[in-house]
Amino acid sequence: MKISGHIVDVRNRRIFDGEIRMEGNKIVSIQETNQVADQYILPGFVDAHVHVESSMLVPSEFARLAVVHGTVATVSDPHEIGNVLGVKGVEYMIENGRKVNFKFYFGAPSCVPATTFETAGAEISAAEVDYLLQKPEVKYLAEMMNWPGVLYGDETVRQKIESAQKAGKPIDGHAPGLRGEQAEKYVKAGMSTDHECFTADEARDKLKHGMKIAIREGSAAKNFDALVELFGEAPEMLMFCSDDKHPDNLVEGHIDQLVKRTLAKGFNLFDVLTAACITPVDHYSLDVGTLQTGDLADFIVVNNLQEFNVLATYINGKAVAERGKTLIPRVDNEIINRFDCAPVSAKQIALKATGREVQVIEAMDGQLITNSLWLPCPINAEGMAVSDPRKDILKMVVVNRYHKARPAIAFIKNFQLKEGAIASCVGHDSHNIIAVGTNDEDLARAINLIIESQGGVSAVGSDNEMVLPLPVAGIMSAEDGYVVAQKYTAIDAMAKKLGSKLNSPFMTLSFMALLVIPKLKLSDKGLFDGESFSFTNLFRN
Repeated sequence: MKISGHIVDVRNRRIFDGEIRMEGNKIVSIQETNQVADQYILPGFVDAHVHVESSMLVPSEFARLAVVHGTVATVSDPHEIGNVLGVKGVEYMIENGRKVNFKFYFGAPSCVPATTFETAGAEISAAEVDYLLQKPEVKYLAEMMNWPGVLYGDETVRQKIESAQKAGKPIDGHAPGLRGEQAEKYVKAGMSTDHECFTADEARDKLKHGMKIAIREGSAAKNFDALVELFGEAPEMLMFCSDDKHPDNLVEGHIDQLVKRTLAKGFNLFDVLTAACITPVDHYSLDVGTLQTGDLADFIVVNNLQEFNVLATYINGKAVAERGKTLIPRVDNEIINRFDCAPVSAKQIALKATGREVQVIEAMDGQLITNSLWLPCPINAEGMAVSDPRKDILKMVVVNRYHKARPAIAFIKNFQLKEGAIASCVGHDSHNIIAVGTNDEDLARAINLIIESQGGVSAVGSDNEMVLPLPVAGIMSAEDGYVVAQKYTAIDAMAKKLGSKLNSPFMTLSFMALLVIPKLKLSDKGLFDGESFSFTNLFRN
């Protein structure tokens, strides 16, 4: 097979007219020639850090959507399914990814459960991490969120780090806000990347110690604008990632969007493409071609270097997408899950006020971090703490999905629902059920819709209710990815019709139980201060 065009040789930083000849899954020759098709050929894009589970799609369906945008590989942390099903869940992701012509590379989850302050469905021990690191598809130790454990020599953390180092595989970091001497110590302990930088100064602090920075732009966390200026300072140390990408956003675009936005700001073409196509391949030792003779035939075709519209994507020498259409066929997807949760009643989530003020989580649109606010507690005539939509103080509930337990309750601001409730079983990191609502009856109904579906996202209004079932581990669908995206678009629209002004209400909701990101979050065990790393009071006088 042959293909010709203007070849963008990113490794050697030049563009020339040429013809590529392939045999089987490899490039056997690249020859310069004068008469070529008027199209540009370049290496495929790599998402340098993503939780495939957050797309609500199993890997085989994620691949069908991603290739349309020129993505040929992902560096995927199966941490989410690991928290539900342990090693069995990680192996499910590997096996499902093998069913399609796409390059999934996984990490061995380093922090399952993420903390001891929440209930997860499984644990992945140091021995199991070592077992996973022996697999060829497992290329790294996934994000080490337990940075205190790294700094203070936790024995289990040390064992996991040593397993990765013995296997010769890199370690991903996860240390939002870590600066100065602590950042230096964290990097020197072996952490090689971070995707959690919120400011350029924080990133610079980590870059100077040799850590690579993955610029993240997902459905909820958006750090591109804060970090893109680093292309003028240390482009060789940068990568692009989505971290968490909902299905409707994946239909719209992927790493290609970040490439276009960076180029539009005037940064060097080869610097940008190195971050998108080369640095992840080299850093993680991925079996992905970078458009050199002898490489695997993984590349994309674009119309020009201004619009950067992807015309075709090739993986292992075969076309997997052409002109906006996926060529990867659907496959059968097994359903696996862990769910043991009884329906809840409005009475079970009623809460007596024990103080005049309540500590409220302030959600931030486009960020995973939250603030803590002490506000006058909305109290009804019976002395119960209730939602007050007029002041945008709404009740939030987390329900343990793994065994019967009393629901945890807190209050949150910035969801701006005027009526009804929304709920999700995508609740990082442990994926218990998390809900926000204007009244207890609608909250209970939204939660129970998820219980009935054994996982999913739901929305309940005064005259309507919707649920998107996610029966694979309670967090993914086995349906056609494009169908899931349409259903998600509809339920997202309903959440906004209920009043939410958030860009992605369900994605933001999913992070309100993420204890490892400060400041204030809610686990199934109670209200949690992510800075002191301890439970905190809900009420005060």
